[in-house]
Amino acid sequence: MNGDEQLLRGRVYGHDHDHDDPNPGPLPHRAYAMLIGGPLDGLLLDVTDWRPEEFDGGAALSTELGRWPGGRALYDPRREELRTPGLGVMCRFYYSGDAP
Repeated sequence: MNGDEQLLRGRVYGHDHDHDDPNPGPLPHRAYAMLIGGPLDGLLLDVTDWRPEEFDGGAALSTELGRWPGGRALYDPRREELRTPGLGVMCRFYYSGDAP
């Protein structure tokens, strides 16, 4: 794991991990998907406002850490894994590739 990857672990995707966000970690009143594998491994994706049908499509997340800097890392749920309704980490999305 390189330095950038270590810095991201346990943090929420989209929160500024440098200096602007005083609390880059998860909040107790939000729901998250844990990102597994790939350049964003260990990050949490805030899915609090997602509708149930949105989960099946997964997420294409902008990142400078993937195969194409400024491209997207693709993460998808596994159909056999159930989502746990409620707050906190409710599901996992697995890395499936990169897109420019």
